[in-house]
Amino acid sequence: MSLSVMIVVLFAALLHASWNFLVKRTGDKYQSMSAVVIGHSPFAAAALLLAPMPDPDALPFLLAGAVLHVGYQLFLLASYRIGDLTQVYPLARGVAPLMVAGVSVTLLGLHLSRIELAAVGVIAAGIMSLAMVRRRDGLRNGPAAALAVVTGGFIAGYSLVDGLGARAAGTALGYYGCLSILNAVIFAVIMRVIRPGVVKRVICQDWRFALGAGGASFLAYAMATWAFTVAPIALVTALRETSIVFALLLGVVVLKERLDLMKVLATACTLVGIGLMRFHR
Repeated sequence: MSLSVMIVVLFAALLHASWNFLVKRTGDKYQSMSAVVIGHSPFAAAALLLAPMPDPDALPFLLAGAVLHVGYQLFLLASYRIGDLTQVYPLARGVAPLMVAGVSVTLLGLHLSRIELAAVGVIAAGIMSLAMVRRRDGLRNGPAAALAVVTGGFIAGYSLVDGLGARAAGTALGYYGCLSILNAVIFAVIMRVIRPGVVKRVICQDWRFALGAGGASFLAYAMATWAFTVAPIALVTALRETSIVFALLLGVVVLKERLDLMKVLATACTLVGIGLMRFHR
């Protein structure tokens, strides 16, 4: 992976951590997640004015991607309810790169060198080790751990689908613009059913949060979608999931959370994986 692509993906990871950080600080997670997803819409519309429309061959990927993104968002919300997110969510983010690498190598015929595979494994291990920072409900809670793995499956699924879809579309920005609008419409309809009034409050009251967090989220994944078209999806996914380390650092710096040995070791492990990915050639 080239240095320029790595910088783009790492910046995308920082943006991803930033909007997750904002969502985690809010009281009503359904409203804040709705704000992020619906907040994509104006940016997606602007993107479609600048980028060409995706090739019709990408339509199946767009539909599948929208469903997978909605599934991920709903399972992420569920993780707030039944488990400690600081333990469950790193497990989900760490499992995803391993799933993507496994599918890419065994089913899609992607060749990764031993060092590249090691880099994916080391990054995943570093991320998942953050789940052991505090020994509370997360890994000892069977349903929460299962939910984390399912969430990781959705992350892996949309990463693969979007990577292949953006390539088929011939335009990463056009593909993600269409995907974001589809995602926002489906998610808004679901919220109107399970949380009446949330969508109205987002539009009338939380529009500033929607534009801020939604804009950061849209830009983050737009960058990742572009990276999927110029680098192996498995490597981009692994690098993108370092967002959880950025989130940890935001917690330490902004919220003054305790920096313990496990956090330092987990971060160091992740950085070693990034180094392997960059310098293996």
